[in-house]
Amino acid sequence: MKLCFTTLVILIGLSTPALSPAKETKDVLFRFKNADPVVFNHDIHLSKYNNNCRICHNAIFNLKERRRFTMAEMEKTRSCGACHTGVKAFSVADEQECVRCHRGKPRSITYKIKGATEVVFGHDIHIAKTGGKCKSCHNGRVITGRDKGVTMAQMEKGRTCGACHNDKTAFTVAGNCGNCHKGMKPKGIAFKIKGVANATFSHDFHLGMYKCADCHTRVFPYKAGAKHFTMADMEKGKSCGVCHNGKDAFASSGDCDKCHKGYKPADVTFKTDMGEARFGHDFHLGMYKCADCHTKLFPFKAGARHFTMAQMEGGDSCGACHNGKDAFTVKDTCNKCHKM
Repeated sequence: MKLCFTTLVILIGLSTPALSPAKETKDVLFRFKNADPVVFNHDIHLSKYNNNCRICHNAIFNLKERRRFTMAEMEKTRSCGACHTGVKAFSVADEQECVRCHRGKPRSITYKIKGATEVVFGHDIHIAKTGGKCKSCHNGRVITGRDKGVTMAQMEKGRTCGACHNDKTAFTVAGNCGNCHKGMKPKGIAFKIKGVANATFSHDFHLGMYKCADCHTRVFPYKAGAKHFTMADMEKGKSCGVCHNGKDAFASSGDCDKCHKGYKPADVTFKTDMGEARFGHDFHLGMYKCADCHTKLFPFKAGARHFTMAQMEGGDSCGACHNGKDAFTVKDTCNKCHKM
């Protein structure tokens, strides 16, 4: 008996095993810089929901958006937290369940800071201290998942590490630099000031007498140049003037050469209606110290205050010394100062 071609094809088709469709879903790996990845298994989840992709896509996960969610967001039913609430599935808010997604051992984290040595955060030490309670830190308040660079000043106000390192729960972040920045040796800081020699602050010298916490951050931020103070500010007890007050250390008022090494003040020329009047620093420093005039009589900035001849005759400005007793009087001696 002859078989037609169509019948043959049908018989071959019946005798050939059915080919299984290619698997379309793969595991999704959420990678972290300092920990093993979290693996989302499609097969397990599809088997629970009868292969209904729409349970999650795009109601919970938008395939076009592909954004990362923090644990704090998940605890508010975003992302995996939509189901993992403790009702349908184990809760993402239960720290006993962290290891069900986060496998492996948390690694140490190294923070590289410009101008200082690296800081290494050891998970092992902190997990042992908290009894394995990850949410002591990863609670959406201390570690939010959105924190980028946090300053030391922010830590002192309770941000990130400062939530525990507050001198109560653990050593304070304020001043205990060497506890985290191992081998750190702070450099000298050169303050560049227009019109005068640089002033150099020596950390080595001051750390021989004080601790970091005596100045940081109560007096100074950790970043050099973050705030600028005038000499007048220092005389009022700000910046260096907190200690350099004439009691704890030499006064910031007048002892210019102690900080501004090799400083030679230039002459000051005053332009007036009666011709220029020239003040010679060299001449006066042969008889007086900087502190005799600055800043009791004169600010450190030339031209910051203007006085009339009448005011000088009353004892202001140059008239404090040029009174006919300490030095020639400003009265009737115009040509001694004014090139007329």
